[in-house]
Amino acid sequence: MRFLGNIEAKTDAKGRAFLPSAFRKVLQASGEERLVLRKDIFQQCLVLYPETVWNEQMDTLRLRLSRWNSEHQQIFRQFVSDVEILTLDGNGRFLIPKRYLKMAAISQSIKFIGMGDVIEIWNNEEPEKAFMNAENFCKAIEAVMGKTEGGEKDIE
Repeated sequence: MRFLGNIEAKTDAKGRAFLPSAFRKVLQASGEERLVLRKDIFQQCLVLYPETVWNEQMDTLRLRLSRWNSEHQQIFRQFVSDVEILTLDGNGRFLIPKRYLKMAAISQSIKFIGMGDVIEIWNNEEPEKAFMNAENFCKAIEAVMGKTEGGEKDIE
């Protein structure tokens, strides 16, 4: 399952949005019917997880945390408690609850960004928040992908 690209959209007065057809096709092809909505941990955006991806994330987190450690229990509780289970209606729409719109500072103009196995939803009125400028991106990708000291690409 791979969601790619970014698509601008709008929410209606009730907070409903159409999931872009390219993303709906990916969900349908994988047999997914339900989505999990959560505020991103690091950024001021929302994240849509296909249910199987969400379950994998929960399982991974659970394995790294001890049920017998109070801080670990709080981490797990916070991660899994503030979510919303969503299904698309017959037209491909879903409701973004008002509290989530507020958490992500979203009014009406939104941007869906495919992030591989999840979809982010951003306030499109401030598009610079979702991306680095070109120069910083270039430096960051070079640092991540790396080069050896001799200047050749480090292939692993």
